[in-house]
Amino acid sequence: MEFNINPVAFRIFGVEIYWYAIIIVTGIIIAAQFAKKEFVKRGFDDDFIYDILFVVLPIGILGARFWYVLFEWDYYGANPSQILNFRAGGLAIHGGILFGSIALFIYAKKKQIPIIDLMDVMVPSLVLAQGIGRWGNFANSEAHGGPTNLPWGIVIDGVKVHPTFLYESLGDVLIFLFLINYRKKNPSKGKQTAIYFMAYGVLRFFVEGLRTDSLYIGSLRTAQLVSIVYFILGLGLFIWAMKKNLPPYYNKISKDNKEAGKKDRIVKFK
Repeated sequence: MEFNINPVAFRIFGVEIYWYAIIIVTGIIIAAQFAKKEFVKRGFDDDFIYDILFVVLPIGILGARFWYVLFEWDYYGANPSQILNFRAGGLAIHGGILFGSIALFIYAKKKQIPIIDLMDVMVPSLVLAQGIGRWGNFANSEAHGGPTNLPWGIVIDGVKVHPTFLYESLGDVLIFLFLINYRKKNPSKGKQTAIYFMAYGVLRFFVEGLRTDSLYIGSLRTAQLVSIVYFILGLGLFIWAMKKNLPPYYNKISKDNKEAGKKDRIVKFK
């Protein structure tokens, strides 16, 4: 069965709204709720996650686009008007993670919060958002693999191909489920982030090998090289986390303020 999905969901005053954007935004909204819950458990205010997203999301999206354009410069150099055409797709998650992490690092320094703790809370939500967002590739009929005879293959342009967006989506959701359950028994600093880097590195390495639209550095697939770096980084971080076994950061100031507020209300009531 061939899939011919109209990438345009609807139009508002003549402006086309793409499924790609709707799916990505939906993924971010859903995933943010899990991070919000964990931040509140750690003593932060309800809106703390939105403060982070306000800083990280724009930089991450620009970074994802920059990364994609950089490695597709033959096309975008000849068509500069398309560089900012986000709605048609073309976001590279590795660029988004890199630039988003830089923004998060600056935010953490300003707020004097250990960045590794912010990342530990954020990575389960990040990988869930990735899993949901991959369906945007399906809507655009992109990020698929080469020809296959497997029964779950999908037909695009008359050819039955690997649904690599689906492989990665399922893998991302499994990583998410593992991380949120692992955190309950192993909340120590750094482990969540380490496992994310290792698990996603392995997943993306193998999925990328099936794709037909990879970005390249010479003859090497960029995403596979980055995935190797991810795994090594994650392994090193996990060894460090196991050795140090540090407790997670809790926002005691916020907790103290809340307790003080409660006492004030009790006094005023009396």
